Amino acid sequence: MQKIIILIFLILTFICSCSEKNKTASDWLEKEKALWNGKQYTDPKKAIEYLNNAIKLQPNNAETYTKRGDAYYNLGQHQRAIEDYNKAIGLKQDYTNAYNDRGNAYVNLGQYHNAIEDYNQVIRLKPNYAEAYSNRGISYYKVGQDQQAIEDFNKAIQLKPDSADAYNNRSTAYLLRGNKELGCPDAKKACELKICKTLELAKSKGWCR
Repeated sequence: MQKIIILIFLILTFICSCSEKNKTASDWLEKEKALWNGKQYTDPKKAIEYLNNAIKLQPNNAETYTKRGDAYYNLGQHQRAIEDYNKAIGLKQDYTNAYNDRGNAYVNLGQYHNAIEDYNQVIRLKPNYAEAYSNRGISYYKVGQDQQAIEDFNKAIQLKPDSADAYNNRSTAYLLRGNKELGCPDAKKACELKICKTLELAKSKGWCR
């Protein structure tokens, strides 16, 4: 009986192994896609496993490297993410998503000037990309260029009037400069759009009502 169980196990293992070997890059990317919730991976380690398999089968796909970079980013492994974004950009020079995502990784490493350069590239390639303006505004703010930051937040809001992030970021820039008249309305607008942390903090400090 025990020999039969072992034999069945070996057969099932062989069948599964063959099934995995027969998968195409598209198959692995479909499995990876199922782990993406619109903002991040629900299981980034598993996503990396699937993307590794896809890359082995299709090593010159820039989008796959960017996706793996995003998975590393979700794990907080920002340098490894940058390495994948570098690879993606090397394969596709005008890849705005890779530049934007690499900029975000640089921000998390405190490399704000590198981030600004990447966001500049995104905006050059895609002038109406609201998120890139908002992201660049954060980096400008981090290096003490407050006015440039506010101008970028203005542009992001102009391009995307329902951008909670842009309103939230601009309110922070105004409030930390002591400008409550402009900062509080932005904080309230951001909260209407479902980002309320800045407004709550401003209220706790007595800056906004």
